[in-house]
Amino acid sequence: MRNAVIESVTKEKLIVIVRGVPREKLVPLAEAMYAGGVRLLEITFSQDGSVSDEETADRIAMLATAMSGKMFIGAGTVTKESQVALVKEAGGLFIISPDTCEGVIKKTREAGLVSMPGALTPTEAMTAHRAGADFVKLFPILDLGPAYLKAVRAPLSGIKFLAVGGVDLGNVKDFLKAGASGFGIGSGIVKGDLIKAEKYGEITELARAYVAAVSN
Repeated sequence: MRNAVIESVTKEKLIVIVRGVPREKLVPLAEAMYAGGVRLLEITFSQDGSVSDEETADRIAMLATAMSGKMFIGAGTVTKESQVALVKEAGGLFIISPDTCEGVIKKTREAGLVSMPGALTPTEAMTAHRAGADFVKLFPILDLGPAYLKAVRAPLSGIKFLAVGGVDLGNVKDFLKAGASGFGIGSGIVKGDLIKAEKYGEITELARAYVAAVSN
């Protein structure tokens, strides 16, 4: 399954970040995004304690079951090794972090999951790569822009970089040209007002627009 997820990220290029969405809205949201062509979705862990790690894992398990055969479900904002174990038990398939933590990367690989840690500098990116990362999330990328991604990739072309943090329909093509292997997109698709109003058709259209934008 690890290889299938890696191939999906490489092919689809789009991972949707879901943060702060009520539990009862998650399956309809995922179905709407699936209808728009999204095939990878991450549920983020809460850093402020508003949602326990166990509840986050429960939501991942719910989606992994509901979207089985349709989407690959994983976890985001993973900062502890204990969270990796919860994701594995829940049936999640990939681990995305905001930082480079060698312990989390190694635990992810030991669990047979796909590792996507966050990094900003060449040193952090190489540290993540050497620890076993499958992809490195260049984060936050918005203020540095495509030129920074291109500059970092020049000496580190063996690393598959994901551009995350401020990527939208207006700049995604520029990041593709700079060499991004994929993207993490959150509020561009997961819009709270649309979810609250249950306007899932509009979410499907947003997802479809991003899927088209990242297609080669």
